[in-house]
Amino acid sequence: MSEAEAGLITPFPNNVEHRTESLRTTEDDHRAERGESSTEIPKISQFQEETEQEDLGKKNPFVQKVSRWGHERYPRSWRIIGRILQYIQGPNSPIGCPPLEGFLDRTWNVKGRSFDLYWEKYVLHFTHSLKKPWIFWPLAGAYIVSLAFFARANYFFTPTESFIDCNAVYWRSLDKCGLDGVDCLPFSNATFNFRCPAGCMDAYLRNIRTIGDQEAIYVPLVVGGGDGDQTYRGDSFLCAAGIHAGLISKSRGGCAKVSLVGSFTDFISSSAHGITTIPFPSVFPLSLRLSQTDTLDHCSDLRNEALAFDILVTALAFLVLRPKAIILFWSLVCIGYWHVNLFSDPAVPPDLSTAFGTFLPSLFICYGFWRSGFRYVLPEFSNYPIERLVWYLPAFWAGVLFNVVVAGIPIDRLVASDIADRPGALTALIICCLVVSVLALNQLRVIRKTGWLPFYLKWYSLGGFVLLVLALLPGLEFRLHHYFAAILVIPLTAFPTRLSAIYQAFCLGMFLNGAAKFGLDSILQTPAELRRDAPLGSELPAFLTNATNWNTSVPLVNQTLLWDAPPSGLNWDGFSLLVDDVERYVGTATNFSLSGLNASIPHFFRLAFQSQGTSGDFTKAAVWNPSGSWSDPEPGPS
Repeated sequence: MSEAEAGLITPFPNNVEHRTESLRTTEDDHRAERGESSTEIPKISQFQEETEQEDLGKKNPFVQKVSRWGHERYPRSWRIIGRILQYIQGPNSPIGCPPLEGFLDRTWNVKGRSFDLYWEKYVLHFTHSLKKPWIFWPLAGAYIVSLAFFARANYFFTPTESFIDCNAVYWRSLDKCGLDGVDCLPFSNATFNFRCPAGCMDAYLRNIRTIGDQEAIYVPLVVGGGDGDQTYRGDSFLCAAGIHAGLISKSRGGCAKVSLVGSFTDFISSSAHGITTIPFPSVFPLSLRLSQTDTLDHCSDLRNEALAFDILVTALAFLVLRPKAIILFWSLVCIGYWHVNLFSDPAVPPDLSTAFGTFLPSLFICYGFWRSGFRYVLPEFSNYPIERLVWYLPAFWAGVLFNVVVAGIPIDRLVASDIADRPGALTALIICCLVVSVLALNQLRVIRKTGWLPFYLKWYSLGGFVLLVLALLPGLEFRLHHYFAAILVIPLTAFPTRLSAIYQAFCLGMFLNGAAKFGLDSILQTPAELRRDAPLGSELPAFLTNATNWNTSVPLVNQTLLWDAPPSGLNWDGFSLLVDDVERYVGTATNFSLSGLNASIPHFFRLAFQSQGTSGDFTKAAVWNPSGSWSDPEPGPS
């Protein structure tokens, strides 16, 4: 069965110009035999507008009636619309992209001197004997075995329970450790040997976290560590604290030992190894210190070695082994997907069950990539192995390492709240949009020349309308994941140009990065999923104690903190009070005695409404200073 019979559409017929001309010639010959005039329209400007209006109205009676009405009622506007439609349809005789001519396989003239380059022919000649299936498939099997040994050396010499991720902490935020922190026991006399992955410098707070009366965001959460014993608060990221202490490598991870030392007062800020810690001048019930591990070995993360190995393997496949284009494509898919899952951005240790669960649907999507884009471009470079390597592999690996490549761009998610809150995010977004717009316009220019622009506009307009309808569903918000952006772009690259090769290689890598790292996450998410640990937007209670009525002459042990009752008509049935970032009161009373607090250090108070044991947003911190003064909280949630 032919592709036309099977319903398959060829995005770019290379002989479109020749076929169009031959069809026109055959039709004109038949008309000549019947004594009719040719269908060829003279390309003279005075005939152009009449031709456009005729084209607009010859589809069916309804379209013809609308065209006549528009032409008579709004002639100028209708002429403009006709010209736009005519432009979108492309040239009368669509032209294809010119056949690829290798940069390294031609004669170059520079300042009157000729240089003959035959590098591509040399590569084809010297590797011809290696282009055999019986060579490629045993080497592919050897690669799989080597990858298994790499993964074993990277993970399976360390006990599974010793692995932690970059955000691991002992103490959870706000009131999640319960009253007096009982859900985060023990506070002291406990040790743990752990291993961190590489790249934990890039694990930072994505929403505001309040430490005392300070707010931290877009930095690793490390509190203290500036005293002689390097004591950190219990809610510090363990791996980032290990980097600050010099025990963990930024690029290779490492192992360390944590010892819980209980209550500690006055966590001092310091800067070391690229991390500046946050000070906390009060008391906290859980603190920790780090030291060299005494039980773990094989602690270095081998992701850099694995990356070099995989790049070498793909380079050999593209340059030396040179299998069929479809085999090259599936090799990239499998190598890129498992590189992300096992090395560049894995769960620790890798969750192979989840990885295999996402692998099969990812393969189905990649088959769509091959059918809609890659099969029209990748085979065109078969006789230019050096160029194929240059255009495909750097872009592909940049996409596979998408999270590393864009780490310096201050955009975490394409969500309005993130872009508005993060410094530099809007500027970065505008620059990215300008670059993408220039690249997209150039690609659309190529598509128009081939006559396929109406086809793409029709289907992408339909898809855009469907996404718009879905985005308007109540309780859901549209989120453009980078794997989904790749799905949208790759069909537009089905035209054999060098830029198309770069685009589709980068998008393939970007898709594999998103699918392997996050799974095929939904493009429609609830506000709660997008919020993470940001404030809920709930009502905030009000302190009755304030700087105006605070009596500095009364000792702290005789003071009582007061707050207002919940507003009537709301579902709040109690309060949660944080004292020095620890939940110290839960109940319905509207006062709290300060008699148990140390009068020689500052104290921080934050209050939230509760409903059936669940807290709403906490206020910003009110501060009592050792001088006896009281500072009111700033407006808004913490």
